[in-house]
Amino acid sequence: MASFEQTFGPRPDTKILDVGGTALNWSFVRTRPRITFLNLPTDGDSDVIGDGRHLPFRDRSFDLVFSNSVIEHLSSEEDQRRFANEVRRTGRAYWVQTPDRRFPIEPHLLTPFIHWLPRGARKAIARRFTVWSLIERPSQDRWEFYIRHCSEEVRLLDRRQLQDLFPEAEIRQERFLGMSKSLIAVWRGEAALAVGGDDQQKEAGHQSR
Repeated sequence: MASFEQTFGPRPDTKILDVGGTALNWSFVRTRPRITFLNLPTDGDSDVIGDGRHLPFRDRSFDLVFSNSVIEHLSSEEDQRRFANEVRRTGRAYWVQTPDRRFPIEPHLLTPFIHWLPRGARKAIARRFTVWSLIERPSQDRWEFYIRHCSEEVRLLDRRQLQDLFPEAEIRQERFLGMSKSLIAVWRGEAALAVGGDDQQKEAGHQSR
């Protein structure tokens, strides 16, 4: 969030759509912008109930669209592309973070290498052992849902795939022990009209041309 704040410098009047997020992330920024939370009925903090693949807003409705660790939970390339296109349509800029598929530890099950295996093997191993289960000690219902979702439906992306979904974006890497742990698609686009300083305005205007 410090990197996000440094990049965009949001102000109290900056309109941000957070797709799939919660208020917790925004406790780490110094200035609280005007945030609209969009989530499914059972997830997160919601100002609007909706689906990231079909955002109920007009084009360029927000200064910025923000999404943290959401796009990988869509299980098909087609759905991820719909999500990406809706982010690009709705925001004058965007920040979309997702775990890097090339990082050796699967970020949801906290288990090394399991996400590099074929789906069948992934599912079989996850039902027998995950580090997440040892730490979390979930109820049977939660365990069943989470293991099924993370081993069968989560579709992690690498840098090339994320760039393909967000072709105009800069792809940044969050590193851990020298390895790329997460990827962020950052497009400043028209955001400098609403956020940031004079230097950001000049740079963004140059990039848009």
